[in-house]
Amino acid sequence: MAHLVPIPFAALARRMFRELDEKQAVFDLPARRFVRGHPDLDLSATLGGKRVAIPFGPAAGPHTQLAPNLVLSWLAGGRVLELKTVQDDDALVLPRPCIDVREAGFNCEFSQELRVEQSLEEYVKGALLVAMLAESGAAGVAPDDRSTVFDASVGYDLRGVRGDKVDGYLRALRDVRPIVARLRGELPKDLAGRFVEIDPVLVDTVTLSTFHGCPPHEIEAIAEHLLTAHGLSVVVKLNPTLLGAKDLGALLNDALGHRDLVVPARAFAEDPTFDQAMGMAARLAARAASLGLRFGVKLTNTLIVENRRPHLPAAETYLSGAPLHVLASHLVARVRAALPELPLSFSAGIDAHNLADALALDLVPVTVCTDWLKTGGYGRGVRMAEALHDRLVAVGAKTLAGWILLAHGHAEAALGDVGVAGPDAAAALDRLRATGAPPSAPFATRWVAAAARRNTTTYVERLAREPRYDQAHAPRPPRKVGTALHTFDCLTCDKCVAVCPNDAVFTYVAPHVEVAETRVEERDGRLVSSRTGTLHVDERHQIATFADACNDCGNCDAFCPEDGGPNRAKPRLFGSLAALRADPHGDGLYVERTPSGHRTVHRAAGDEMVIEAIYGALRVSGDGYELAFELSDPEGPVHGHARVAVDLTRARVAHLVAKSVLGAREINAVTTREGPP
Repeated sequence: MAHLVPIPFAALARRMFRELDEKQAVFDLPARRFVRGHPDLDLSATLGGKRVAIPFGPAAGPHTQLAPNLVLSWLAGGRVLELKTVQDDDALVLPRPCIDVREAGFNCEFSQELRVEQSLEEYVKGALLVAMLAESGAAGVAPDDRSTVFDASVGYDLRGVRGDKVDGYLRALRDVRPIVARLRGELPKDLAGRFVEIDPVLVDTVTLSTFHGCPPHEIEAIAEHLLTAHGLSVVVKLNPTLLGAKDLGALLNDALGHRDLVVPARAFAEDPTFDQAMGMAARLAARAASLGLRFGVKLTNTLIVENRRPHLPAAETYLSGAPLHVLASHLVARVRAALPELPLSFSAGIDAHNLADALALDLVPVTVCTDWLKTGGYGRGVRMAEALHDRLVAVGAKTLAGWILLAHGHAEAALGDVGVAGPDAAAALDRLRATGAPPSAPFATRWVAAAARRNTTTYVERLAREPRYDQAHAPRPPRKVGTALHTFDCLTCDKCVAVCPNDAVFTYVAPHVEVAETRVEERDGRLVSSRTGTLHVDERHQIATFADACNDCGNCDAFCPEDGGPNRAKPRLFGSLAALRADPHGDGLYVERTPSGHRTVHRAAGDEMVIEAIYGALRVSGDGYELAFELSDPEGPVHGHARVAVDLTRARVAHLVAKSVLGAREINAVTTREGPP
């Protein structure tokens, strides 16, 4: 498994603003795909006493693990950023690849892949970068559409949450001033003026992600601890197994036709039952209220299923995406019937088609994950924003509350539910139709809640008739064309760039050249070189991976039309020599500029080759050899000594990659590491 290595704050800030100025993009997301909001709509809500421009954003997962991910999620329209779940055991060895969203969504991921202290710093870096980008106005997001809320997420057991590591993490998020001061000090003079202060209390709410099999009494004890020991409002994310084996099977296997999705019997035996969960929720809601805090439930976690897909190396995987949307929506209806006043948030198969529907159910917030892992990646956020805008405009809604009231035509009936009739009801309806928003009346909040309950019933009944969620209409996996990836040249469809949640895959321009494939060895005291072939570089641009930000999730491979995986077959560049040497793959490059050119360390299967570009020549050294030759003359003499045969093709290729990636017009994690050339 690859090791994530956080990118320095100054390098991220430098790249973010330079890329925006010179390429009209941020971390490879084009500015035309930024979600900037609509001046005619106010989708804001209050979350934890704070205004949020829209109660929508990325779920705790691959889109909120690293600082650049948080920036990209914000640019994609997310204004509730649920930080990736942190747990006490932060030295896990995880199976790879871990993501397959080609049809539904499957993963075998497990919590954060950084140390807890690294996660903490990434989240503060992300918050600072978002604030700097927003306040600069460079992204074109209007002030009213910038309001953002951060939400922590922790798991998975009581011992771990009570432990020093998670305890210290949560306390640090409640006062980030020491980290902010240190990060501010890392900015060079040219970026110091871009710095923006942020609220030292980064989070007011924590989502408890309870792993599959966590018993109800332990869930309740963790939530109680978070409420009392940390003074945080708490949301508990519950599992879809609350539906029970019979009803879940009837929906998933029978109604939706996903007969290949098998839930292990132990999942139902080990998880809380619906009645247990509702009893727990009622007690915790009362406890939170007594402390002046809030308690809510998030629906739902992923669903554990047997792995019948060879792409993922695990016996069991976790289901997300379209099928989970139906299961979670049915649970929303059941929970609303049992505890009508309980605040609910939602994460299950959200996409451009159903985001508006979920918001119409008064689910705060609604979060996305699987959809942003598909072709287009974060760029899919603009589709969601456009679809949401169109749905609201179609019924004349101008605010989120107005949308809830108008979405399914239940505004008048909902007034009756809250006992408003006669002239008051008529005036309220007239105001709603004229302005697209409810009046400022004492009953307005209850009116919206009543409409949301009616919307829930309508929506869940409609889901059973929507073919897009059944197996027969599931998307087909992307077709492979039968060719293999190599260092240079491919179909250059660039799908891998967009689907990487960490922005680890990037493009660079290399010259159209022929690279001489040569070997050199010493014979009778003389160096003898032989040419074995020619490597052609023909495509308009090339693909590489910044290995520090790559966790080998495999999503690029899943969507690549060719075989081999961009994360493995394409050049892997590291941000430091230490990171290269620590990488378990033992394969990649570290490049740095020098006064005369650049220096490259290429590592393959643990063997290091150092390539130094000195004006027009290359000096190549390694274990048992030190050579030099002119780049312009492939057939020319090679000077130096070699006790072993040396593949000079390796040196020429590494040099070409390094020279191209470091090009003056290239903006990537390598060129912005140390500033401009």
